[in-house]
Amino acid sequence: MPESTSVPPSRPPAGLKSRAQRDKLAVLLFMVAAFASFVFSVSLWFGGYRDAGLFVGIWVPSILSLGTLVMSQRPR
Repeated sequence: MPESTSVPPSRPPAGLKSRAQRDKLAVLLFMVAAFASFVFSVSLWFGGYRDAGLFVGIWVPSILSLGTLVMSQRPR
């Protein structure tokens, strides 16, 4: 009788127990990046570097859009 060559199910890394937790972490990272960009933009603006503040300020919707794109491409 031939032995079964089934592959054991892969385990998530220690500390990340489920796909839902990994998705929450990914969303959190994108939100933190967008918020940090916003804070940096405001600090540049009020620090007298208005053009740089505007440039960094347009990163916020770009980061959030990238997060939406990445999360929409993940298999469910």
